[in-house]
Amino acid sequence: MSALICGSIAYDTIMVFPGRFRDHILPDKIHLLNVSFLVPQLRREFGGCAGNIAYNLRMLGGTGHPMGCVGRDFGAYERWMEKWDVSRSFVRVLGDAYTAQAYITTDMDDNQITAFHPGAMNCSQEQAVPTDAGIRLGVIAPDGRAGMMVHAEQFADANIPFIFDPGQGLPLFNGDELQKFFEQATWIAVNDYECQLLQERTGLKPAEIAERVKALIVTRGAKGSQIYTDGKVIEIPPVKASELVDPTGCGDAFRAGMLYGLLNDMDWETTGRIASLMGSIKIETHGTQNHVIDADMFNERFAREFDYKVEIAGL
Repeated sequence: MSALICGSIAYDTIMVFPGRFRDHILPDKIHLLNVSFLVPQLRREFGGCAGNIAYNLRMLGGTGHPMGCVGRDFGAYERWMEKWDVSRSFVRVLGDAYTAQAYITTDMDDNQITAFHPGAMNCSQEQAVPTDAGIRLGVIAPDGRAGMMVHAEQFADANIPFIFDPGQGLPLFNGDELQKFFEQATWIAVNDYECQLLQERTGLKPAEIAERVKALIVTRGAKGSQIYTDGKVIEIPPVKASELVDPTGCGDAFRAGMLYGLLNDMDWETTGRIASLMGSIKIETHGTQNHVIDADMFNERFAREFDYKVEIAGL
């Protein structure tokens, strides 16, 4: 049993400015903006939605194949994936492009200025969903616009159920295009802000969106998550983190938990709780792929948080 995760594979360069942007940007000079920030702290992380989801699913003991295009600078990321036994079967290397890169500068108020270079990701539509690789479930995560549309159609044509997870790619689509995704997808996963944007662009309320798929999953940060399915709303409680270190990638960790539950035919109450715990574990660590999960510790924490047992396979 395995999942095909279509989406970005990227490097994240994260910088911390020990001040506040507002103190250096003059409102009346915005048309002449020319600022420079000294950033003593810098980290380069392995990221991208497909890479993050696949890594987290591997931590749980599941098998996820990230599918995406990368560039000639992919070597370090490839060695990282090899170390953690994350599949590279459907990762295509383009010699005339760079791997997608995000340059993120954060100030002391948690404001962010981000520059994103899509690079090889712009060619994602040139890959096709494999129909003979034993893929049981699919994911359409943020990727090149054309790639997201093509891969959704290919999943639907092959009768492979998939999660539509538009994330940062949601603004790329108008209301009609989003409703087309609703017709093709089996499940939809968004955060509360993205859910609001879906409503504005389609004119549909969450319950109406949920009628078009098997389930609509809405994450709400510290408030937990809601799963709209079969005409009801299942409330999934949050898991309090031991320390709030870095929220980047928590949504991808949550989605890996969803995939694990779906791949193992678990009910939504348990699937949502596994996903919730995954998000909490991620937020306790810097970066999106630096947390390592011990199966026994995960199972013990799950039982402590939710008063019943579950057993993940782990690495």
